[in-house]
Amino acid sequence: PAPPGKGVPDDGQGSVVAERKSQRTQPPRMYQVVMLNDDYTPMEFVVMVLQEFFKRDLETATQIMLKIHHEGRGVCGVYSKDVAATKVELVLAAARRGGHPLQCIMEAA
Repeated sequence: PAPPGKGVPDDGQGSVVAERKSQRTQPPRMYQVVMLNDDYTPMEFVVMVLQEFFKRDLETATQIMLKIHHEGRGVCGVYSKDVAATKVELVLAAARRGGHPLQCIMEAA
């Protein structure tokens, strides 16, 4: 037989056709950064931390701080795992520098 393309039609016999499966990647798991209430950290410090590390405006930072104060905890933001872990460490370091017992954790959103 003549090779394909030399005037003889290719009948597809013996050919291997690979099917391409579309891979669906899952979006990264998100984590919420949560600040916990204590009786010693000043409210002004919590507002400052929310503004500095979570880019909240004064009104939003104050609302989150009041939620933390009244409910015992408040969500500061939702981020990918690495970003959330970094924000937790930044908050804890700032609290230690300021001599405050402020606690900040991350949990799966």
